[in-house]
Amino acid sequence: TMFKKSKNSQFFGSMGLIGATIIWGFSFVVVKDSTASIPVPYLVAFRYILASAGMLLLFSFKLKELTFKVIKQGAVLGLFLCIGQFFQTLGCKYTTAGKNAFITTAYVILVPFLCWIMEKKKPGSIQVVSAVIAIIGIGLLSLNGNMHIQSGDFLTMICGIMLGFHIIYIDRYTRETDPVLLTMIQFMFAAIYIWTIIGVTRMPFPTQVFHPELFTKIMYIGLASTMMGFLLQIVCQKYTNPSVAAVILSMESVFGMLFSVIILHEKFTIKILIGCVCMLIAVLLSELKGTQEEISV
Repeated sequence: TMFKKSKNSQFFGSMGLIGATIIWGFSFVVVKDSTASIPVPYLVAFRYILASAGMLLLFSFKLKELTFKVIKQGAVLGLFLCIGQFFQTLGCKYTTAGKNAFITTAYVILVPFLCWIMEKKKPGSIQVVSAVIAIIGIGLLSLNGNMHIQSGDFLTMICGIMLGFHIIYIDRYTRETDPVLLTMIQFMFAAIYIWTIIGVTRMPFPTQVFHPELFTKIMYIGLASTMMGFLLQIVCQKYTNPSVAAVILSMESVFGMLFSVIILHEKFTIKILIGCVCMLIAVLLSELKGTQEEISV
C-alpha cells in the first residue's frame, strides 16, 4: 500500500501541475485582453497586491517562521518575478497571446545554461541540441517576412531569462526554506517593487479598473493565475519528479496558444505550427537530461 500511496501522490501531483498550466494558459488570453485597457505596470501591480492579500489571508500563521534570511530570499525572487512578469505583460501587449506563451517557455531551455554561468555546471550535449532547436522555433514564431524580430517577442525573451533565474533561485532557496512562506514573501516584494515604480513615475490610476468586466479579469490574473497557479506549482512539484514537472509546466504554452486561437481568433499559420512543434521538441529534449546525464558527462 505504501507504494500505491506514492503512486497516487505522484498522480495527484501531476494533475495539480496540469491544473496550473491550464490556469496559466488561459491567463495569456486574459492579460492580452486587459493590456488594451490598463497600463502594463498597473496590471502587474494589481496582480501582486491581490496575490499577496490572498496568501496573507490563507497563510499569515506562517509569518512566525519569518527570518531575515527568508526576507532576503523573498526580495531576490520577487525581483526576478517582477521584472519577468513586467516584460511578459509588455511583450503580450505587442505580440499575440499565443506567441507570448510559447516564447515564455524558453526559460526551460535556458535554465541549464544559466546554471553553467552561475554554478559552473556544463550543460550536456542533449541540452545544447535542444537549445538550437528552441532558437529555430523562436525564430519561426517571432521573425516576420523581412527577418525583423517583433518588439513584443524580444520583450518576451527578456521575461524568459528572468524566469530562468527565478527557477534556479527557487531551487536553491526551497532546500532550506518553507516554499509557501517563500511564495508569499516574493509576492509582497514584487508588489513593493512595482508600486514603487508607479509612485516614482506618478502614473495616473486607471479608474476603469472598477468596471465589472475588467475587475473580473484582474481578479482572475491576481488570485487564479498568480496565487493559485504558483501554489499549485510549489505544492505539487514536491510530489513529482522535477523533470516530469518541467515537461508538464511547459504545456502552459500549448494551452496559451490553444486558448488564444479559440477565444481571440488569433491566426494560426503553418510557420507558427512548425515553430510551436520545435519549441515543444526542444523542451521535451531538454528534460531528458536526467536519463542522459551519465552519457554526456
